[in-house]
Amino acid sequence: MTAFRYQAIEFNGAPATGVIEAEDRKTALQLLGKRGLFPSSLEISLSPTNGSLPTAPAVLTKAAAPAAPAALRLGGRIKRKEITAFTREMAALLGAAIPIPQALDGLGEEEENPALREVVLKVADSVRKGASLSSALEEHPRLFNKLYVNMVRVGEEAGQLQTVMADLAQLLEHEDEVRSEVVAAISYPVFVLGFGIFTVVILLTVVLPRLFTMLQEMLSILPLPTLILLRVSSFVHHYWPWLLTGTIALTVGLRGYLRSPGGALVWDKLKLRLPVMGAVFRSAALGRFARTLGTLVKSGVSLLPALKIVENTIGNLVLAKLISQVSEETRGGDSLAAPLRKLGIFPKTAIQMISVGEEAGKLDEMLLKVADIEERHMRQKTKVLISLLAPALILIVGALVGFMVIALLLPIFKMSRAIR
Repeated sequence: MTAFRYQAIEFNGAPATGVIEAEDRKTALQLLGKRGLFPSSLEISLSPTNGSLPTAPAVLTKAAAPAAPAALRLGGRIKRKEITAFTREMAALLGAAIPIPQALDGLGEEEENPALREVVLKVADSVRKGASLSSALEEHPRLFNKLYVNMVRVGEEAGQLQTVMADLAQLLEHEDEVRSEVVAAISYPVFVLGFGIFTVVILLTVVLPRLFTMLQEMLSILPLPTLILLRVSSFVHHYWPWLLTGTIALTVGLRGYLRSPGGALVWDKLKLRLPVMGAVFRSAALGRFARTLGTLVKSGVSLLPALKIVENTIGNLVLAKLISQVSEETRGGDSLAAPLRKLGIFPKTAIQMISVGEEAGKLDEMLLKVADIEERHMRQKTKVLISLLAPALILIVGALVGFMVIALLLPIFKMSRAIR
């Protein structure tokens, strides 16, 4: 247990000071909140465990608290999982009846990432000056998107901020889990492809030029596979700076084009039309649509604003335009299931579930069940795709390396026959 020295304000406005023991700072804040105290200062007081008096009382203040080195944080980058953890912790502190500014101060002081700590403390300062939590979060759009801000705003207006924050944390945790599964599934094929490319480049630029120089001196006529590999190796060996520059320029240009509105739309169309990957992208987007919309409706957001929020957060411009059409038709008085059925972007079973949910007044529950189904399909399709992709990449890399080996062995066999 750690002793915390606090300065707080009671419900009647009277100041209060004292010492409280807790496992960590967050627990101390929760205990103070349960006592009806609103702490303005909370410091760790290091006291001896053997009961003797210390020679000098040591107090760890906020300024003296150890911070994680900025160099280890990749230039102050804030990861998505850190935002998810912040949301879950914020929901827990609000559930303990701790005021928003004090909860933000506690999370900010405990945060190891300097960049996120700065953002949280800025949000706390804005709230302390009179801004709402949603308005303060809206000042940092790169970290808190429209979905996040709108859900927090709905929670504030309905007086259910703790519940909405818990729902939002659950949504973010589920998305992180799905994303982690996909990354783990494709990591092995990507490693195989990267290692294969690295091996081929090293062979072409370093190893083969020296061997071919020796072979050309020993043989006047080389076999065709050896000549082909010789030309390719010579080209790569002499022009690798230009090839590297061109690859970087092409990558940067393509990345800039895909970030433009027109390029992003073309890429999103292509993703949905790919032979096998298209079904995976479609299931992932539809699962996110259903889960986000279901979470918004569950939190008390009306259907039309919820559709507008989902339109901006679904992550695919093609499907976003279709959802915009759904929103327009719903505005005219139609149910959600009717325009979705016309567009044909959802399976028939999903449309039936949404229709039943509307009729029974349980649209949020049905949307979340539809999301579970689509995400399950996405996981199954991803597993099938990876099971086919990994052997294919190994086969391609093996064929390239095998061709190089054959091209090297043919001249050696030719020389051995000449010696005989």
